[in-house]
Amino acid sequence: MAELRQPIESGVPDHVQYLHPVMKKNYGNWKYHDRPRPGVLHHVAKSGDEVWTVKAGTARQMDVYTIRTLCDIADQFAEGHIRFTVRSNIEYMVSEASKVDPLIKALNDKGFPVGGTGNSVSMIAHTQGWLHCDIPGTDASGAVKALMDDLHEEFIKEEMPHRVKLTTSCCEINCGGQGDIAIIIQHTKPPKINHDLVANACERPTVVARCPVAAIRPALVNGKPSLEVDEKKCICCGACFPPCPPMQINDPEHSKFAIWVGGKNSNARSKPTFHKLVASGIPNNPPRWPEVSAIVKQILSAYKEDARDWERISDWIDRIGWPRFFEKTGLPFTKYLIDDWRGSRNSLNASTYIRF
Repeated sequence: MAELRQPIESGVPDHVQYLHPVMKKNYGNWKYHDRPRPGVLHHVAKSGDEVWTVKAGTARQMDVYTIRTLCDIADQFAEGHIRFTVRSNIEYMVSEASKVDPLIKALNDKGFPVGGTGNSVSMIAHTQGWLHCDIPGTDASGAVKALMDDLHEEFIKEEMPHRVKLTTSCCEINCGGQGDIAIIIQHTKPPKINHDLVANACERPTVVARCPVAAIRPALVNGKPSLEVDEKKCICCGACFPPCPPMQINDPEHSKFAIWVGGKNSNARSKPTFHKLVASGIPNNPPRWPEVSAIVKQILSAYKEDARDWERISDWIDRIGWPRFFEKTGLPFTKYLIDDWRGSRNSLNASTYIRF
């Protein structure tokens, strides 16, 4: 038997061992690449070797049957090499152009759409939702499923002005995403405290330290050690709930959705940007969240129609201005949304010093 590789206890795992042989042979020596069709990348090495990458969309949370189906397709049609992207797409590598079309047909026959390259709406990066997370105010996975059902055509085609990256988050503090459009839960009421459980379930100094605005302090309630919340200071972020579940902040009526736009991590063509709030108080209506889908489609439709080629959503907004953005999308504007004036540094608490 071959000697097993010793596990490395720290650092990033060695990825080279999993590379397609053509990619390993020509690592760092590529001449050019192009996109023959949506969902397919073609790389040519200086040595003359070629490799085609086929990208397909998947559900981020998959059962064993689905994973085995994807692996069977890789073994039968894709030379046995795959990789998952950070947005939960799956990529198959082949070294012959003749294998591309049969691979795409096999994926489509099993219900996996091929796309997500070029100027398209990529698969939505999302959080665990009700399936795995212990603090969600909604099910991000479900909202993603409902939204991608509506945006399926934008994934398999390249008709957007630029790439569009969407993210969803089922709480405000853990897995929020920085995307062109971000859909995030929004708690609107301070937590309700079960004082009978706090002393046994919570480490009170930790909870007090966790609050970013110093709105929580120790208290004695009915003769038992507990906590109290200064509701004038509370920003309803939910940071107190993970270390102290008796401070319940999720609410079927008062936990809403909010939509932020213009976020961008990369510095290609323009610098990274923070996203900004453009819609709030959206009903949290499982299992299809129609109000969320309607607003996202409004924004994407206006962007697709009005933006110039190679403008990300943040670049488009910078060019037309926020007033025109709200006019074109048809979204109502309130004083609680954009804070874009020169002195906003003070109201955003953007320095390293917390002010109360």
